[in-house]
Amino acid sequence: MKNIFIGNLKKDIVSIIVALALVFFAFQSRLIAAEISGPEVRIFENDIYVTTSVTLDDKFIEEIKNGIKKEIIFHIDLFRVWEMWPDEFITGKSFTRTIKVDPVKTEFIATSNDGASQVRKRFKSFESMLQWALSFENIKLANIKELENSVYFVRVTAESKIRKLPPVLGYFMFFVSENAFKIKKDSQYFTTGLLK
Repeated sequence: MKNIFIGNLKKDIVSIIVALALVFFAFQSRLIAAEISGPEVRIFENDIYVTTSVTLDDKFIEEIKNGIKKEIIFHIDLFRVWEMWPDEFITGKSFTRTIKVDPVKTEFIATSNDGASQVRKRFKSFESMLQWALSFENIKLANIKELENSVYFVRVTAESKIRKLPPVLGYFMFFVSENAFKIKKDSQYFTTGLLK
């Protein structure tokens, strides 16, 4: 009797592990590919400007077209390069862009929040909404008069969270990613700043 109980327990444990593995791979397969263009850095009248954009995966775009509201968080950060130490964060800006489509009313709405102000726009087409929501042109990042003469680069990070799991499931499925995607890309190194 004891051997039958142990045998059934082992089968149950194996079944649970297989089920968890299947759930894990199912969630991981939902991770969406996205790509960052640039970032391009330009210095004009002592200010550092950054231009960049993100291209989304077709599946992610289809979800938006089908009415699923998406939120994408962008970080545009300036780092100083150190040879023997980790790169030093200098300054940065964050933007939260929310994209929403109402397929019934054929409405295209996007908002942008930088922590200080919020902009909400309506668009005539899906493509124009996406272009506005996923592009950043000439974002003023820093003034070189405030920087020491050194080597720097700009890092752009874009991430979108998947819908949160219920708290109980979250405890048991800690290995499942919270992000639909999270990508980052660095600009080329550049030298700027003032000699002190």
